[in-house]
Amino acid sequence: MPKPTHILVIRLSAMGDVAMTLPVLRVFSATYPLVKITVVSKAFFKPLFTELPNVHFFSAEVNEKHKGIKGVLKLARELDKEGIDGVADLHNVLRSKLIKTYFRVNNIPTAEIDKGRAEKRALTRKNNKHFVPLSTTIERYAKVFETLGFPVDLHQHQFPKRKELLPSLSPFIDSAYKNHIGIAPFAAFEGKMYPLALMEEVIQWFDATKETQIFLFGGGKQETEKLQLLAEKFPSVINMSGILCFKEELSLISNLDIMLAMDSGNAHLAAIYNIPTITLWGVTHPYAGFYPFGQPEENALLADRSKFPLIPTSIYGNRFPKGYEKAIQTITPQEVIKKMVSILEKN
Repeated sequence: MPKPTHILVIRLSAMGDVAMTLPVLRVFSATYPLVKITVVSKAFFKPLFTELPNVHFFSAEVNEKHKGIKGVLKLARELDKEGIDGVADLHNVLRSKLIKTYFRVNNIPTAEIDKGRAEKRALTRKNNKHFVPLSTTIERYAKVFETLGFPVDLHQHQFPKRKELLPSLSPFIDSAYKNHIGIAPFAAFEGKMYPLALMEEVIQWFDATKETQIFLFGGGKQETEKLQLLAEKFPSVINMSGILCFKEELSLISNLDIMLAMDSGNAHLAAIYNIPTITLWGVTHPYAGFYPFGQPEENALLADRSKFPLIPTSIYGNRFPKGYEKAIQTITPQEVIKKMVSILEKN
């Protein structure tokens, strides 16, 4: 069977997982420039893929016309009209499996991500924990393309130039400041989030230097309100939550000097643009394979496992024993400040 010439890439959510497809697609595009890629994902994520000339984006309207089994089959039929002759399932959930089955029935070669569930259970279990680093999500993505006959050498990855700073961002950026940093203090679960009171100590220190402008990132009404209250305390801080469209957010992030984030999507957005990214880890751990791409391991500040030996308690941070939500507090604001200052001085 001839190798595919037009591969459908399925990754419908979430933001960090979608962002992590970029390094693989960059290398794929450079290695196999004659092979067309169609990425199917939520419309919101389209700006991530505009940098890749041979990648076409197809919007999955999962809450509207592509909702439910009938909607997913309709999506598959629409994709079939694009001339797909290979499928790379980087999600491997019910929706993507239905799409994959549609094409497989039509004798189209398919491959799917191995999520390593057994390895991850061993890493996160309470007893006989197997505490070893697992394959990264990005390595697992690359393996899918290899299965289709297209090896992807991630060592060949090259970061793009910084995005052009969009004119709409000019009112927010004060060039009088020497440094411009981003802080994304939220995460999906409490055990992964640094307390805002401690983050405020970090912000207060940088604000006092009068050399650093700080942009706060988040999403949703509650996060936006909390960030606004925090921003109003310091003259150097601007709350960007709820203000920017995703394209503008990517433009700003790709021009920062540092991003400080949790084990969350914003860390991956910064890392794929080669922005020094400091991550704070509570009940999750980089060994699970979600460490931001290309970042040195010393940029991860970890909770104290001697005090909280069950870390990682789960892959996504949604399960942890009582008291473990405080594990991340073993990372002191002084440690965070010291790490950020060392990177700023180096750059």
